Amino acid sequence: MNKLTAILVDDMPNALQLLQNDLQQNHKEIEIIATAKSVVEAAKVLRKQEPDILFLDIMLGDGTGFDVLEIFPDLKSKIIFVTASDEFAIRAFKFAAIDYVLKPYSDEDLAQAINKAKSQIQPNNERLSVLKDTLSMPNSKPKKISLHTLEKIIIVDLEDIVRCESDSNNTIFYLNNDTKIFVTKTLKYFADLLKQYDFIRVHQSHLVNLQFIKEFIKRDGGYLLMKNKKTVPVSVRKKSEVIEVLGKYI
Repeated sequence: MNKLTAILVDDMPNALQLLQNDLQQNHKEIEIIATAKSVVEAAKVLRKQEPDILFLDIMLGDGTGFDVLEIFPDLKSKIIFVTASDEFAIRAFKFAAIDYVLKPYSDEDLAQAINKAKSQIQPNNERLSVLKDTLSMPNSKPKKISLHTLEKIIIVDLEDIVRCESDSNNTIFYLNNDTKIFVTKTLKYFADLLKQYDFIRVHQSHLVNLQFIKEFIKRDGGYLLMKNKKTVPVSVRKKSEVIEVLGKYI
């Protein structure tokens, strides 16, 4: 069994001790070489040694986990972000398409995060920027979202998304520049994530950005005419909701 080194950063002593105990008991392939409770402490230990995996809490007493990453922009460690049960934090991680462990976590959650960290490429600075910006403005509409395709992760402006269409358990994103992006998550995932940001699910297979709707056509069962002259069907059960929303928006 190949040993992996780890450094744990969390400003809550109980949480830090719990993570340390869990790793020592259930993940003996991981050797904890240091722990830290603050940005300053983390910087001190990371200057001495770079671990294979860095368990990094987002909110620290003297700053954030991002401050640690900014001090070490060339850090090669795989990062497992740890965050408390906060709906805004969870949303931010989803927008950035970055994995995280949610406290309190289960043994399965921790094992899954470690396995992903072993195999995945580190998030680049642009995705970390999406995460940081979204976390820093919990009451504002995020500007960007990271989209997982089969080959890579693409970051797009939210205002450039015209609509999304279901393709089995995947989703096709249609952008304002006529680009299509095939994303490996369900339409329901994005409908839940985007519903408070002027996106509305008008059909089992269609999610649309309200700003790109030109008008609702009542004939032929009801459908939307988009500003790019494309049409999107509206299901019978969604028709009244769509009319109500458009009445307020358009």
